[in-house]
Amino acid sequence: MRLTVIGTGYLGAVHAACMADIGHEVLGVDIDAEKIRALGEGRVPFYEPGLQDVLSRAVGSGRLRFTTSLQEAAEFGEVHFICVSTPQRRDSPAADLRAVDAVVDGLAPLLRQRCLIVGKSTVTAGTTARLAARVQELAPEGTDVEVAWNPEFLREGFAVQDTVRPERLVAGVLSKRADETLREVYAPMLSAGVPYISMDPATAELVKVAANSFLATKISFINAMAEVCDATGADVTTLADALGYDTRIGRRFLSAGLGFGGGCLPKDIRAFTARADELGVGDAVSFLRSIDEINARQRRRTVDIARNMVGGAFTGRRVAVLGATFKPDSDDIRDSPALAVAAAIHHEGADVRLHDPQGMDNARAVLPLLDYAPDVEKACADADLVLHLTEWAEYRRIDPVALTAVVPARKILDARNALDASLWRSAGWTLRALGRPTPTTAVPNQQAADRHTPAMGYADLN
Repeated sequence: MRLTVIGTGYLGAVHAACMADIGHEVLGVDIDAEKIRALGEGRVPFYEPGLQDVLSRAVGSGRLRFTTSLQEAAEFGEVHFICVSTPQRRDSPAADLRAVDAVVDGLAPLLRQRCLIVGKSTVTAGTTARLAARVQELAPEGTDVEVAWNPEFLREGFAVQDTVRPERLVAGVLSKRADETLREVYAPMLSAGVPYISMDPATAELVKVAANSFLATKISFINAMAEVCDATGADVTTLADALGYDTRIGRRFLSAGLGFGGGCLPKDIRAFTARADELGVGDAVSFLRSIDEINARQRRRTVDIARNMVGGAFTGRRVAVLGATFKPDSDDIRDSPALAVAAAIHHEGADVRLHDPQGMDNARAVLPLLDYAPDVEKACADADLVLHLTEWAEYRRIDPVALTAVVPARKILDARNALDASLWRSAGWTLRALGRPTPTTAVPNQQAADRHTPAMGYADLN
């Protein structure tokens, strides 16, 4: 099929490359000429494991090309995917849908053939119906154009896998023809047994925000339990293990730490509550405001614990920060808990030296006053405290004995509960972790708990 993908940021670039790789003819469209140039040359302008190979194959095959012209897109496409961003508005918690509206307003008047417009961007309930009416108003008379919604569920770090082998495909459609068209687009996935759920557009719009709200709730729940554990001397990791054996609960996303961030969960739950308020059902989801507050409190708690570990004040202290991105296997720093903690500590007078395997350029662009180190050893040299804030695999592999040579203070705060506490403590380090007792308050099962390195679940965050 001939597909266009309008918006070639994280979502759009992945979708365009993968659709071409499975055999469709794809035209990527964006207003950013530099980004279009890079993608057209087969270069990914951000970090996402596996995407470079897929993009190179797709461009090399001739099935994928890029343009800045909506006119070219209108003449080319049978199906037009909208993949632009929907950030939080500056003046409210609501979603900013201006980019989505701009695509429809620009594309619809140019359409001269029967086609389907498919939204993949995360939007509020009622958007599809509103845009369908707008398309009918703007499209040339007699043009047969439908609108459907097909939300994405990509996890950064696993986006290629989640596109070609998704857990499910959700289609919000208004007609049998639209449903059949989407089934044709995704035929290779359907033949491989991927569940395909057809529904009305309003339900499809809600699936994405409801899923993210549920995940955020689960993460904030265990983080609230971590705070209780700190007050009682209990171990939140062992608690989560015990809860996870209950099949009604499950272990995934039940790992306490610094909390969630990124470009989706925080703004999606805020937009959801704002839309619920508009619909007059705000009380039904008012708990999401508490979820958001618990998440923010984890950042403040981390700063408080770190301050206590260096004697009550950061002034004149050197603090090493390991991690800038909101999760590993990404260069995304949007609403990053790690970067928020680093900025707060710097603001209180600490000399912050930061390292991240992929996110330092992006971090430097927004926090240029921090020091940035090319490797872990240089970041940690002579630090009064080391903060582990993003659970990159290379940080979990650090040899604490070797690191002692450059960190005489031997103090580390594991804000992700991902390090082997017994290994670090046996090397002479004072290790604190959120919701886990220190050796002086250890419970009998502490040794077993310390050996447990949980699967954090952040690789699954969208």
